[in-house]
Amino acid sequence: RSSDLGMGAPVYMAAVIEYLAAEILELAGNAARDNKKGRITPRHILLAVANDEELNQLLKGVTIASGGVLPRILPELLAKKRGSRSKGETILSPSPEKKKSKPPPAAKKPAKKGKASKGRQTKKEKQTEGGKESTANASEDGPGDGFTVLSSKSLFLGQKLSLTQNDLSHIGSMKVEGIIHPTSADIDLKEDIGNALEKAGGKEFLEAVKELRKSHGSLEVSEAALSQANGLAAKFVIHCHIPQWGSDKCEEQLEKTVKNCLSAAEDKKLKSVAFPTFPSGRNGFPKQTAAQVILRAIASHFVNSSSSTLKNIYFLLYDSESIGIYVQEMAKLDTK
Repeated sequence: RSSDLGMGAPVYMAAVIEYLAAEILELAGNAARDNKKGRITPRHILLAVANDEELNQLLKGVTIASGGVLPRILPELLAKKRGSRSKGETILSPSPEKKKSKPPPAAKKPAKKGKASKGRQTKKEKQTEGGKESTANASEDGPGDGFTVLSSKSLFLGQKLSLTQNDLSHIGSMKVEGIIHPTSADIDLKEDIGNALEKAGGKEFLEAVKELRKSHGSLEVSEAALSQANGLAAKFVIHCHIPQWGSDKCEEQLEKTVKNCLSAAEDKKLKSVAFPTFPSGRNGFPKQTAAQVILRAIASHFVNSSSSTLKNIYFLLYDSESIGIYVQEMAKLDTK
């Protein structure tokens, strides 16, 4: 009934619709840009709504025409598809080396020495080539099989900051050189991230953590220390003591913690690191606040640095709330 509506109702309704349209278009534009498209399609609108918690709750009953389906593919299926390609590449790559090593049998005695020396060189070359291929694949295709890249942004020195999605149990298979482990002063493995690293690395990883505890001792607030990532795909695990929410200058301390982790990675000349979402259960940090502080700290670290060995920084997001928050904050991030 028109009598039940106030004079300002149409104005407020128009403002709400305008706000929703602007939010959806901004997130859809980010999705289109991440997929290297110059035009927003219904598919990008669907992804934008699904990755934002509030929009997803508001429009969960809405069907977007030609939007497709949400990318909820089992990691095992992605691993098989991408793994088959990597196998094909490894089968094809050694063939030219074998062809080159066959022709030169001129004299018998020198030929044997030549073959032995060539065989040794090819093994070393294969090891170096394999290392280069793994780091190249991690930088170009993401942190490994089964990890979905939700959004990415270039930082001040050209580094690439990417948000990825996968289950936390797959953190040990991330093809990065360093994994950040937020922990306490005692470097315990009690929280979800520590448990996932322990399960993935097994006894070898536990021994490396014990060695770090003996050699380094307890961590101060915001301090970072490295241990070998035994049993994991990464080279190092960077353990950092995160501050308590509500303590004095806790946001500044959290920002310092992130920068100390990046500096520790640069000291070891690492090219890629992965941040899991910092646990809110241990320190009580609200996820929105933590995301703002952490992303701002990463951006400002490279703005204030003249050079860095780091090329790729990944975030592992494993719950819907964190995905919505980090995608939203990433869109607002100023990298200049």
